Order: sequence, then C-alpha cells, then structure tokens
Amino acid sequence: MFVDEVHNVRLKAGNGGNGCLSFRREKFIPKGGPNGGDGGNGGDVILVGDENTSDLVVYRFAPHAKAENGKHGMGSEMHGRNGKHCFLKVPMGTVIVDSNTKNFVTEIVKHGQETIVLKGGIGGKGNTNFKSSTNQAPRHITLGMPGEEGVFDFILKTIADIGLVGFPNAGKSTLIGILTDATPKVANYPFTTLHANVGVMTNKKSKDKIILADIPGLIEGAHENRGLGVRFLKHIERCSSLLFLIDMSGIDNRSPVEDYSILLEELRSYDANLLEKKRLVVANKMDMESARKNVKTFRQAHKTDVIEISCVTQSGISNLRNLLFQATCAKIL
Repeated sequence: MFVDEVHNVRLKAGNGGNGCLSFRREKFIPKGGPNGGDGGNGGDVILVGDENTSDLVVYRFAPHAKAENGKHGMGSEMHGRNGKHCFLKVPMGTVIVDSNTKNFVTEIVKHGQETIVLKGGIGGKGNTNFKSSTNQAPRHITLGMPGEEGVFDFILKTIADIGLVGFPNAGKSTLIGILTDATPKVANYPFTTLHANVGVMTNKKSKDKIILADIPGLIEGAHENRGLGVRFLKHIERCSSLLFLIDMSGIDNRSPVEDYSILLEELRSYDANLLEKKRLVVANKMDMESARKNVKTFRQAHKTDVIEISCVTQSGISNLRNLLFQATCAKIL
C-alpha cells in the first residue's frame, strides 16, 4: 500500500515538569534554606527528512504521536530531566498543513532536515529561585507549561529530477523499469499505476544519478479531480523537469496530437507555473507501422522536437538515456 496523504494526525509536545517546593533538612543545621529544583522541559515534536522512507503509510495506522513530558524538580536543587523529543521520519517532499485552518506549516525537502513543529512546555521553577533577603523561606513555585499540540495533514509531493507525464497505457511504467532500478507493475490496461513510482538512473561511467518519477496516468479533467485527479497532479509540482511520453500508435482511435494538447491543458488548469518547467517530448511505440505517420503529423502540429523510442524493442532507449544525462546534469533540460 502506497500512502501519499494522511489527514488528522494528532501530535502533542511534552509538558514541562513542575518546580519543587523543598527545604534543606540536615543534621546540625537548624535553619535550612529552600532547595527545590526546577522542572525539566517537555520534549519537542520534530519532523525528520528520511531518504529511506518512501511514503506515509506508518501515519495511516498510527495517526498519534506524543513527546515525553519533562520530569518534576526535586529537593537538593535537583533539576528534573528534560523530556525526550519525538522524532517523526517522513519522505522528502512532505508538506505539513494545519487540519483545522488548512494553513501551511512546513515542508521537508532534504534528507536529514529537522524541523520542530511543536515546542515542548518550559519546566516550572523550584522555590530556590524565589529566595531573597526579605523572603528566606519562600513557599512559591511555578508549574510546568503545557506542550503545544495540534492536528495536521501530511501530504507527500514526490521530489524527482524528471517526472514522466502521459496518458494511461502510454508506457511510462515500462520505460521507468527499463531506465532505472524501479520495478513498477506493468499490464495492458489503463490505470495499472495507482501511485508514483520513483527510480534512480545511474551513469556507470560518471556515477551521475537522475531520479525519475513515474506518475499515475492522467486523463482529461484530472484538474477537476476526475480519475486519479489531483493525486496525480500534485506530484508534478516538485519535479525539476517533465518528460511527456506520447503513445504514437494511435490505437483505440486516440490522436497523439490531441493527447499532448490535453496534457498541456490539464497542467495549465491545475497550475500554470507547471508549463514553465523544462520538458522533453518522447514518442513511444515507434515499432508500430501507424506510428511513423502519426509522429510526422505530431511534429507539424506542435512544432516541437520529438525523441523516438520503442519500449518493446528498446530502440532509441540508449539515445534517450544519454540525452537525459546530458540535459539534466548540465541543467539544460
């Protein structure tokens, strides 16, 4: 199960410990003074970016987390122990939103990034702090402050160098399986891919790496939440560049020219800024006879460069791989 959204995750930072009311009681010292220690601070709730965490499934089944409370102060001016922090690992690209107000809280974009979302309560003061020349036996302390708490939505937006965009059955899962170490489900029916698959393409000579995301198939009206809707579109936001994979076979009376136009319109309708991303158009299924005519018509209609490949015969794959490394590593794609 791949989970990219979890709503109403309840988080609570630790409460601060109370200050201690205490006086010295020692033999041969008839008038001992105050010696109550301070309470410890409550633990914070901290989000941590983790490259080994792929989704949010753990929070689907355990949507509650709490940091440890600070310990109370003790006599002999002993400070209560601070509460342990609660560290929550999330994949890079996770956005945190307040469930009630829907306001943005924070986002995790790097491995090892730590962000405090809830602060623990400050520990209370023991009576030692209130000793003075006019009050040598204070009986006043302060209680620990409560830790912050809140309810949040966790939303994962895949981070990748290149996002593969295309209609269902365009061949995205097959292509990412060929180019990377990913093993997505592949079948000859629409919506085989129900979540974003991420793979890493490595150049054996230069050791350069490119992260590719096979994003679930788009249909017309996705920006209105049809089909997989915004569950697909939101993953494109984080990709540096886009690879449009177009089925040039024209089977099922589909028009490659129209398909590309629909894809562009869906991106524009969801967020016009997505069209500002660098993009590469790749024509798949060029092993089929009908594709030759269709790719010519496509070039004339859209006035754009097209890379021709066939995932079945793997013709053009080596050329595509080299182009992706040259373009991405040189930041010109």
